[in-house]
Amino acid sequence: MKKLRQVTVIGLGLLGSSVTLAIKGGNSGIKAVAYSHRASTRQKARKLGVADVVYDDIRQSVAEADMVILATPICTFEEILKTIGPGLKKGCIVTDVGSTKVLVHKWAKTLPRGVYFVGSHPIAGSEQRGVDFGRDDLFHNALCIVTGEKNINSKARAIIKKFWTTLGCKVSTMTAREHDKILGNVSHLPHAMAAALLNASDMKKLKWCGKGFIDTTRIASGASNIWTDIFYTNSENICKEIEAAVNQLNKLKKAIRQKDKKQIEKLLSLAREKRAKLIQYKVSKKELM
Repeated sequence: MKKLRQVTVIGLGLLGSSVTLAIKGGNSGIKAVAYSHRASTRQKARKLGVADVVYDDIRQSVAEADMVILATPICTFEEILKTIGPGLKKGCIVTDVGSTKVLVHKWAKTLPRGVYFVGSHPIAGSEQRGVDFGRDDLFHNALCIVTGEKNINSKARAIIKKFWTTLGCKVSTMTAREHDKILGNVSHLPHAMAAALLNASDMKKLKWCGKGFIDTTRIASGASNIWTDIFYTNSENICKEIEAAVNQLNKLKKAIRQKDKKQIEKLLSLAREKRAKLIQYKVSKKELM
């Protein structure tokens, strides 16, 4: 970590502002620099003190950076990388906090020689958004997935892993393709299902819903522009997962329509058992079968 003198975060939503706050609160000696394309966000960030310096110009913000973290909606990454690339100093490491990785790694190939890209996905946050909700402890005990192919610079990857560990994350590594396939199931599909459940519901009926419905659909409160980019950049995997979910709904629908109590109970019991194993794993960290 002694090699990192300045970390620049581009984007000051929940994740971006939490990164700068965590750097500032960690007594690491790293200068936390930030940039947001909105003037109002930059002004608010300065007032809240979320970074040591908040720049008005994106190129100026990265000129002295040893690490740059992209924390904007994923589909903005390609243009940002093209914009900042020529101004990055040799040896700079670029990473991100995006929820998809294959396309991001492809876009990062435009970075100049001597600048290294390593993908990052800290699995932290909530449906809240904006610089106002930044927290210096957001990454404590959170899982962070670091992505990169076999030819990735090993020193750069080691620095990225150490950085997220220092912020409190438990780091795992995998390829970009593995990441997008797994997250398509455990993260992106649930959001699609929550959105579909709400869109299938009549507003006149919703006033009668209970806590279960509120809990089940909580993640649909996430920013629509951010989730549009996630679905757009991981479309193949998400469509496969939606098809699998539809197949399971059709199985349950068939059993219900045929009033097959044994099959209904079998399907519900299977789901209940899987969830029990999941909760046990999250508590004990033993192998999930």
